[in-house]
Amino acid sequence: MITADFVGKRAFVTGAATGIGRAAALALATRGARVAVADIDLDGARRTAAAIGAEAVAVRVDVRERASVQQAFSEAAAALGGCEILIANAGVSSMRPALEITDQEWDGNFAVNARGIFLTNQIAARHFVAQRSGVIVNTASLAAKVGAPYLAHYSASKFAVVGWTQALARELASTGIRVNAVCPGFVKTDMQAREVVWEAQLRGISTEQVLAGYIAQTPLGRLELPEDVADVIAFLCSDAARFMTGQAINVTGGVYMT
Repeated sequence: MITADFVGKRAFVTGAATGIGRAAALALATRGARVAVADIDLDGARRTAAAIGAEAVAVRVDVRERASVQQAFSEAAAALGGCEILIANAGVSSMRPALEITDQEWDGNFAVNARGIFLTNQIAARHFVAQRSGVIVNTASLAAKVGAPYLAHYSASKFAVVGWTQALARELASTGIRVNAVCPGFVKTDMQAREVVWEAQLRGISTEQVLAGYIAQTPLGRLELPEDVADVIAFLCSDAARFMTGQAINVTGGVYMT
């Protein structure tokens, strides 16, 4: 069912082939937005766009590369007739004890999780400032609030997302552009499925024990779903959040409460 929350709005969503990005694209579309589904996996982006319908477009983007982001954003804005919403969600992870993290792993996490946020935010924000309207929501993480064992490099990259979000929000406030972030917890995605296997191997326990541990840490008593995050993203994009900027909103089921 389509609601009127975002009728007339256009959104660019990165990492939208799967997981939180896909759920966010669908959530915005069901609220009336026209959506550009952006991902390095173009076939996956096309599948998400097909699930939305004819109003969606799929574009390939490598958020690590400025030229790719600029081309994808320009292509999307042209196809949609403009853009007022950026969901900068693309992210990667790997797991390793901190003293064993390689330069390649460190750089790989920062290239997507931090540089990717910087590039997509900067390119979209220049467009938003010129038109004097727009909203940005970045995907950070529970690991951006509490350093996570075996994820030191990932945590560091996501802490960077929160710092960038706060600074950009202060700079753009006078233009009316709002910038916020969401900090999901233990979300049931393909990324989590990989991490569960890695963590089980690193800790010498079963994947079932890893998942049980996640649930035990979550006061609301279940794994988080991508839709749990997507609904908060949609709220932050809406007029209901018109006086919120520079926030990093916990969406963790109570794992982290400050």
